[in-house]
Parts: sequence; structure tokens; C-alpha cells
Amino acid sequence: MMPGTIILLNGASSSGKTTLARALQQALAEPYLDAGLDRFLWMLPGRYLKQPLWDDVLGRATEAGATGHRLIPAMHRAIAALSRAGMGVVADHVLVVPAWVADCAAVLADLPAWLIGVRCPLPVLEERERSRGDRTLGQSAAQHELVHAHGVYDFEVDTSLLGPAACAEAIRDAIAGGLPTALKTLRGRRPAS
Repeated sequence: MMPGTIILLNGASSSGKTTLARALQQALAEPYLDAGLDRFLWMLPGRYLKQPLWDDVLGRATEAGATGHRLIPAMHRAIAALSRAGMGVVADHVLVVPAWVADCAAVLADLPAWLIGVRCPLPVLEERERSRGDRTLGQSAAQHELVHAHGVYDFEVDTSLLGPAACAEAIRDAIAGGLPTALKTLRGRRPAS
């Protein structure tokens, strides 16, 4: 069985990854499962989604506790298993921890996994964060530089310039017939401390 294609959307909080994932599910002919970070966070018991246990998951915008450091590698392995079973996967991510970048590359590099940068200028992120009312203020600013620090993508979109449907179409066109290389490139790097 051929592995399913993985589209990993990496960007800061409020960059539009969740909306883009839904738009990709509509734009792609084959069914793609949404297996992103938010889905895995909501699998946790509710008590972990608020203080004080949230700090053990992803309480700080750029740091994780022991539970977060188990959850993220588990997510990578679940995405890989879905792909190996022949399913397409679209997943939002926030690769702010160098060890997560290294693990993601180690687990997914040998699969048809596209690493897509979801960019958005910080003032737009901060305005989205304020207007949504369900975000931790300051989270997007804390993540903005770190989330793209690894510097390698197969393709990038800017959600301040294009709407979700146009970004999805651009990604769909970019991955058609090509081969992803970003995670293979990142696999050979040592994680920064």
C-alpha cells in the first residue's frame, strides 16, 4: 500500500492553520484526515487544558512540560501511522521546540510529508489574537520568530495576503507531482538546545 500524503502546516498561534486545514480538506480530491495539534490537545482530560496542569502541556507559548514532550512525539507517530495505512493527513503544528523539529523530521522524513510554512505578519497575528477572544494574549508574539527558526519549508503561504481557499489551492498546486524535501533536510540537523 502506498503511504498517504502528509501536509504539515507550521505557524504561530492565530496564523490561520486550522482554517487552512479545513480549506485543504475541501480543495483536495482525496479525503485527508485532520490530525493536527489541536485535535491531540483536546484528547487530553479537561483538567489539563487549564492551569495549573496546562503548564505541563504547552502552558507557555514556547515551552512545554513533560506531558507536552510526550504528546508531540506521539502525535508525530500517529500521523505517520495514518500515512502508512494509506490515509492522507493534514495537520496543524507549532514547531517552537527544537526537539520537536528533530523528532518530526526523524519520524516523517521517509514518508510523503510536506512541511508548509504558514506565515503572517506579527501585527496581523496580534489583531487576530485580540479579536478572537479565545486566545492567550501574547502567545503569537512569543511564537512568531521561534516557529520558523528551523528555516526550511517545502512551500510557504502568507495568510495575510491570501484567504484560506486561495492558500489551500496554492498548496494543492505546489504539492501536485512534486517531492517534499524539507523534512529530509531537517533530519540531518542536530536540534539546538
